Amino acid sequence: MGELVVVRSKVKDFAEGMNVAGDFADALSDKVVAMIKEAAKRASENGRKTLKPCDL
Repeated sequence: MGELVVVRSKVKDFAEGMNVAGDFADALSDKVVAMIKEAAKRASENGRKTLKPCDL
């Protein structure tokens, strides 16, 4: 696990009444980081230094 890029309390807010396991935010953060890295790669391949929604 690295640095969290999601806010645990916000994850719980969006869970719609569900309990949230302690390690859920860690796993979610890992997925978000992977998405950001893939978007950065796509932007770079298109000659941009700005991430845009279309990179997701």
